[in-house]
Parts: sequence; C-alpha cells; structure tokens
Amino acid sequence: MSNESLNHRRLQATPRGVGVMCGFYAERAENATLWDIEGNEYIDFAAGIAVLNTGHRHPQVIAAVENQLRAFTHTAYQIVPYESYVSLAERINAVAPIAGNAKTAFFSTGAEAVENAVKIARAYTKRPGLITFGGGFHGRTFMTMALTGKVAPYKIGFGPFPGSVYHATYPNAAHGVTVDMALKSLSHIFKADIAPDQVAAIIIEPVQGEGGFNVAPPEFMQALRTLCDTHGILLIADEVQTGFARTGKLFAMEHHSVKPDLITMAKSLAGGFPLSGVVGRAEVMDAPAPGGLGGTYAGNPLAIAAAHAVLDVIEEEALCNRANHLGQHLIEVLNSLRDSCPAIADVRGVGSMVAVEFVDPQTREPSPEFTKLVQERALAEGVLLLSCGVYGNVIRFLYPLTIPEKQFQQALEVIRRALSE
Repeated sequence: MSNESLNHRRLQATPRGVGVMCGFYAERAENATLWDIEGNEYIDFAAGIAVLNTGHRHPQVIAAVENQLRAFTHTAYQIVPYESYVSLAERINAVAPIAGNAKTAFFSTGAEAVENAVKIARAYTKRPGLITFGGGFHGRTFMTMALTGKVAPYKIGFGPFPGSVYHATYPNAAHGVTVDMALKSLSHIFKADIAPDQVAAIIIEPVQGEGGFNVAPPEFMQALRTLCDTHGILLIADEVQTGFARTGKLFAMEHHSVKPDLITMAKSLAGGFPLSGVVGRAEVMDAPAPGGLGGTYAGNPLAIAAAHAVLDVIEEEALCNRANHLGQHLIEVLNSLRDSCPAIADVRGVGSMVAVEFVDPQTREPSPEFTKLVQERALAEGVLLLSCGVYGNVIRFLYPLTIPEKQFQQALEVIRRALSE
C-alpha cells in the first residue's frame, strides 16, 4: 500500500467536496510527530486544526479513555446520565470567564456548540437577530454557514441561508480597519438592517481562526460589552479554536476585562475526541425547556473522560505558560525574517495562536501564491503548516503545546528556510 494508491482509492470512493490538503496518509502519531504509511516523518504544526493542544495520544488522555472503555461507551446522557459529565461541567463552570453562576452543556462538534448557543440566546431574549463579523468562521451547518463571514470554500452553492443574520466589520489594524470603523459598522446595521431590540446576540471570535488569526483589541471587546448591556443583547464568544491554553490562557476571553454571556468550545477540549460545549450564565443557559438541548452523542463518555485528562494535563504541565513561551519565540523568529522576506506584511498573535500574513512585495496585494509556496517548501522538509485568511494569504501555526523544545527549534529552522529561499 502506498500514498499514491490510497489517493487513487480516495478519489474513487469519496466526494470532491471533502477537500484533502495532504497527499500522504497517516499511519501513527505521537505528540507533535506524524508518520505516514510509507514511513515518512512529519512535524505537525497543524494539530488536526487546533484540536491537539496536548499533542497526539497524550498518555494521560489515552489512559482515561481506556479506563472508560472498560466501563461503558454510550448510554445517551439524556437517557442514562453519568457522573463524569456532571463533574466536567462543574470544572468548566469553575474556570470559565463568565460573570456569576455558570452552567455547561456538552455536544459533539464546534458547529453544534454554536448552533446551540444561538438556540439558547434566542430562547432567553425572545429575539431573532444575530450579528457576527466578516472573516469569521463558525461552522459548516446552515445556521453556522450563515454566521460565517467567508464565502470560499464554505458557502459556495449552498444558499439560501437562514435569515436575521448580519455581518459587521472586524477590526484589523494590518488592513487599516480601526476599532472606530468596526463600531460604526455595527451602528450602521442598527440603522439599516435590524433594530437593536430585535438582536438576540453578537457572536465574536476573540481571535479569528479561518479569518487569519486577527486579534480583537481590548477596547473593541469593552465597547461590545457596553453595547450589549445597553440594548439587552447577549455577547457570545466563539472559543472553538482559541480555547484550552492556545492563547496563553485557558480561554482567550481571559485576556479581556469584560466577560461574555455564553462561550462556545470544542477542538482541544478533548484532545482529539469529538466533544464540544456551551458554558454561560446560569439563568441564560436555563432558558430552553427540558429536551430543547442535547443530542444522541452529545457529551459522549469517552470524550468526557478525555476532556478531564486534558484539563489535568494543561494544569500539570503548565501549558498556558508554555504557549506564551513558544509563541513569543516564534514571533521573534518571524519578525527577524522581515528583511530577508519582503513578502511578510504582518506578524500577529497571542500566546501560541500566531500567524504571518504575506503580500506581493511590489503591489502589496494579498499573495496566496507565496503562502502556498511556503507551505510546499515546509512540507518538503517535513513540517506541516496550515493557511487561512479571507484571501488565503496567511500561515497559522498550531503546533501542540507539548512539542519538545528540540523539535520546535528544528521546525523553526525549516520555516526560516522556507521564508528566506
């Protein structure tokens, strides 16, 4: 069996709509290393799209899942509940940056978490409207596609989408979009599209993921909180990609002085097992009637066990501090390459949620071509990188926070060469 033969089988067996980036097939993985079926070794700076902050197959995560496998694998929590779900909710409630008493419900995917946050917000406010931001990504279901502010490849050919969704402008200093301009876009929505007393929630990523790792300025988040309080609107922080130590805090909203009403989470919550959740103010979370929330696999016991282990690992291995250490070093390296790589337009990030944006050195227009070239150069030397951004001209770095220091330095040398050649 070879990568080439498997790729031929994939093209015959699966639809083209399931896009695949790599031409090789995984056989095994450990921490920050992947091996393909031909024995080639890769340093994983993608981490399953930010799912593996604790690395591939962390021993504590594997042990927790093995123990759960010996007990039971499924009962459907809404039919026969289990203590581990309750205790995980208690742990999340205790640490989430939510004002007052909090409650948590678990689901399976990030899109599910966002959909349920919308349901909860509408049930609590009795309002239909939702405001989100250009460049944001919230999922691939119909409601979350409507919320997503990036057309290709997520929305092409799938409309019409659910209504009462409006897109404001996300502040972006690198593109000349100030906080004031972003706030004016919200004011325009209230004048032109929907009255504020009809808006259930404003949904924002504290750091945009697919949009290009754009970081929300503190003053913008403060202004959103004031705006929401003034008009009785809920503030939802989509932390599906930013959560669980990636930004140097357990939740990215901990970098801000204000607190959201609801937080969505998924990805690195369970170290590679499908689990998502919504945590929020208790009175808001209690708005849906019994039976209004849930799902057959929601809060699967294997994933719940993994999540308990993930929280233990983040604390015991001080992964928030490690995220800050690794991210600071990466940013220093990227900034040191600006002279030798004039295509670098911006280096940004918080903790280990770091990105570099590329433009054509002559025209200063976004350069997805150079971005792809950097990816290819790095992959040829065994480092797996992901792109993002509305124009596809951003490389994001999503290495496991548990990556050994020597391997991290090895990867940085590959990235230096990929940017400088």
